[in-house]
Amino acid sequence: MNDVKKSSGLPGTVAFRLGTLGSAVTDRFAARIESYDLKPKHAGVLTALSIGQAASQQELAALLGVAPSLVVALADHLERLGAIERVRDPADRRRQVLTLTDHGRELLRKCERAARDLDGELTAGLTAAERAAFQRALGVLAAEAGLPNGE
Repeated sequence: MNDVKKSSGLPGTVAFRLGTLGSAVTDRFAARIESYDLKPKHAGVLTALSIGQAASQQELAALLGVAPSLVVALADHLERLGAIERVRDPADRRRQVLTLTDHGRELLRKCERAARDLDGELTAGLTAAERAAFQRALGVLAAEAGLPNGE
């Protein structure tokens, strides 16, 4: 009976649990990459550029689901860090194409290490089978939402 009571109401919903857990995990990830002068949204831009999903600031804004002005601010910061370069598209001079630099790829590797370390902490209480099932379920949810699913 206690199990039913614990899972009822808003706290028992997948949406609420993922939202609150996501917020807490984002804060912990942010703390781990802060020393690189990065925030999670910077890591998102670097990731999108690394997998070739977007090249222009407009495309990045659409992919990340944020305002173009935010992408401009994120790109400005990443450019100051030497993580990305902006190049005018020769076919459309109004379009800025963003590319990763070697330093940007190194920062992305550091972010990945920080995330994998955090993954280990977050899933420490799960068995290997539970971790694999959890990863599969997250992959399905990500794919259905149109997000990269880690494959």
